[in-house]
Amino acid sequence: MKTHVAKEQRPDSDLCPNCHQSVAPEILVEKLMVCPECGYHYRLNPSSRIAMIADSGTFVEFSGELRSSNPIDLAGYAEKLLQSQQESDMQDAVVTGTCLIDGQKAVLGIMSFQFMGGSMGSVVGEKITQAMVQGALTDSPVILFTASGGARMQEGIFSLMQMAKTAGAAAILEQTRTPLFIVLTHPTTGGVTASFAMLGDVILAEPGALIGFAGPRVIEGTIRQQLPPGFQRAEFQLEKGFIDAIVPRDKLRHTLSYLIKTHTRSKAHKSAPTQTGDTNDGTDA
Repeated sequence: MKTHVAKEQRPDSDLCPNCHQSVAPEILVEKLMVCPECGYHYRLNPSSRIAMIADSGTFVEFSGELRSSNPIDLAGYAEKLLQSQQESDMQDAVVTGTCLIDGQKAVLGIMSFQFMGGSMGSVVGEKITQAMVQGALTDSPVILFTASGGARMQEGIFSLMQMAKTAGAAAILEQTRTPLFIVLTHPTTGGVTASFAMLGDVILAEPGALIGFAGPRVIEGTIRQQLPPGFQRAEFQLEKGFIDAIVPRDKLRHTLSYLIKTHTRSKAHKSAPTQTGDTNDGTDA
């Protein structure tokens, strides 16, 4: 099955932001929004991610009714939310649902930088958590695409609480032996990186993705050292062992299908006790 992106996905300019070569929009769509000249991976909206990864017509959204409030009564936040909803055609910075990938069931969560920089507020944290719980309850692998500038500080401490909340949900997946696959896209930073984004059983990244916690200037100011070129890019992270693989976009669906196939076991196998001998001495295996 050939992968594709949603028809509404179009670049803002004919010039690639990386190599500055002119690329026809129809060519970019055909190439899954990857520059044919330099390999630059454009950002994808959730609709395009779903069209590219899920079997056609199998994605069913859940938790779509959740809406952000203004828990600390910050002036202007409600208006900012409304503006982002209108500009992105999303209710918040993540879309979650179930789908099939090559006929294999999975829970999918896709963050979008287009909605307030992909910031993680209460709704994003809740939807990510519900996605992981759904995976554990239905014995379905969970796949999360990250794209974020960090915690949504307009919600104050409530945004920071989502780091512990999503990390706790990831622990439930570990306890139930439910696979968690993370795909880091450009950029993945701040509280998302510092929580669930680095807790996957397998962590993939798209080429050239910016991955980190704080920005280079903040880090250099803290440690008072010059940082190496490209130290927060996916390629550097792979070299240092922070991620498991860099996967080009046209190979991503096949890679995720393979991971599901090789990491999914039956419930009977999961619950079967480990056999260490013919006698039971009362200790755990």
